[in-house]
Amino acid sequence: MKDLGGKVAVVTGGASGIGLAMARAFAAEGMRLVLADLDEDGLAAAADELATGSADASTVTAVTDVSDPEAVERLRDRAIESFGAVHVVCNNAGVGGSGLSWEVPLEQWRWVMGVNFFGVVHGIRSFVPLLVAQNEGHIVNTASAAGLVTTPFMAPYTASKHAVVATSETLKMELSGHEVGVSVLCPMWVRTRIDTSSRNAPPEVRAALGRSEDGARQGGPFAEVIAGLVRSGLDPAVVAARVVEAVKEDRFWVLPHPEVASGARARGERIASGRPPEFNPASLTPRSAERQGGQSTPFGSSLGSTREDGWTTE
Repeated sequence: MKDLGGKVAVVTGGASGIGLAMARAFAAEGMRLVLADLDEDGLAAAADELATGSADASTVTAVTDVSDPEAVERLRDRAIESFGAVHVVCNNAGVGGSGLSWEVPLEQWRWVMGVNFFGVVHGIRSFVPLLVAQNEGHIVNTASAAGLVTTPFMAPYTASKHAVVATSETLKMELSGHEVGVSVLCPMWVRTRIDTSSRNAPPEVRAALGRSEDGARQGGPFAEVIAGLVRSGLDPAVVAARVVEAVKEDRFWVLPHPEVASGARARGERIASGRPPEFNPASLTPRSAERQGGQSTPFGSSLGSTREDGWTTE
């Protein structure tokens, strides 16, 4: 899809962060937009911004819980009713969470998997048949570096993102005979609001996590480390630009941080040699943050030493 002008993009998680950055980037290409999110006020603000920024921008919004398959079907129907077609679908909505695997409440496990993984599944089931029927389109699934490498204290998130990567690889192979592209986005830390994503969690999840109504963090030192890493992360606009390039070039892997490929390679080498998983807190920090002095962690005042590529030595 070299020319995106006049085509239609659907972006979930479109009210902020990577999703809003994608919307801006697609609008700059002349695309018409359908933005979905649970944040109704954020959606309205995003639509107003896009309308102000481009006289050609045409944006509709839909409050959508991607963990609900019927809600995603309604999103598809709204896109078709509004524009008559869909060409790019970004299954981007996501939530975070941290804690020890055996202490994370079941409510949080179900919520994270429901949004991060089943949100992608519902997007695939609702939109891929349309793209196949028109023999044109592109799916972008937002995973994470956590879908290619694994760290402790984030089991629900890491499991969900590994599942997104595996599903995206499967989908790419299944669509090999169609003019429908697939990309999987695997960034490290990006400046988003994922560290307060429980603001949109169901009441039973907030209660299990001991969170306030606005999703304020209450969860020990690791949660604070995550918040610091997010604040020092990559500009979402950089990530969105890589996504646009991937759609135009029909590129599967979208790795805005080059260190991710090195980390995946190191993990593969560990598996091939039979070595067990190991963790060094430095693996949480991309190269850019290392140059800025790193972050404090619950494992000590320093993130430790890293190789030149930003990933830990074994």
